[in-house]
Amino acid sequence: MGEFSGKVVIVTGGALGMGKDTAIEFGRSGASVAVADVNKPAGQAVAREIDKAGGKGLFVQADVARAADCKRAVDETVAAFGGVDILFSNVGIQPLESYRNVEQTTEEQWDRIIGVNLKSRFLMAKYAIPEMRKRGGGVIVNNASVQGIQSMRRVPAYAASKGGDLSLTRQMALDYAHENIRVIAICPGTIDTEMVRTAARAEGGDVEATVKRYGKSHPIGRIGTGKDIANMVLFLASDRASFITGSYFLVDGGYLAMGAWAGGAGADK
Repeated sequence: MGEFSGKVVIVTGGALGMGKDTAIEFGRSGASVAVADVNKPAGQAVAREIDKAGGKGLFVQADVARAADCKRAVDETVAAFGGVDILFSNVGIQPLESYRNVEQTTEEQWDRIIGVNLKSRFLMAKYAIPEMRKRGGGVIVNNASVQGIQSMRRVPAYAASKGGDLSLTRQMALDYAHENIRVIAICPGTIDTEMVRTAARAEGGDVEATVKRYGKSHPIGRIGTGKDIANMVLFLASDRASFITGSYFLVDGGYLAMGAWAGGAGADK
């Protein structure tokens, strides 16, 4: 019997990266886990890994920027597992072509990033909270970013989405605390994900060397792993964190302790 035996978890963006690792760790701890993602082959593979880890896995193909898909993700989870206890709103995008200032950012890029990174938080909570209420409470963990607290050049939509994550987290925590529904955010620094490796490949040269260079900019000397994120999410979702709501937690290897972390406030980028 694991710590999350009998609990039902939804992980958005659970097919890859931080979502994948966290979904599998929930499964290893005995949970039933629904993986909501647009990537069907990868999502189905994660569901199978959850089964092998000792939990119960379910894949739901969903674009969580869309209300109908979010409702269906919750409905299919309830149909399969009987309810919802924990929501890890993890999904996030920062396409390479979106690294532009406000003037250069297209409306389509803005809408897509805000839709996936922020609107999905609202929509998934909207449909998951009534199911949590039926079970006497629950936990929502939103995956924000260090860029919700500080920022860097040429990421207006991403920065806005992550700042919105933190503000929405605080607001929902106030609305639902009396119903034993806790809402918390995490703020990862640089984590070894496909998104980060795509950025490393775009620089040219050896990807592993570039990733190591990213790590050297962190006081702890490396970038984070999906397991680092999973460890924090599972703690925050557990009864050990029962007095925590409305807060955010840095998982950044000491990055923000340095102050002007993104290459220096005056860097020419």
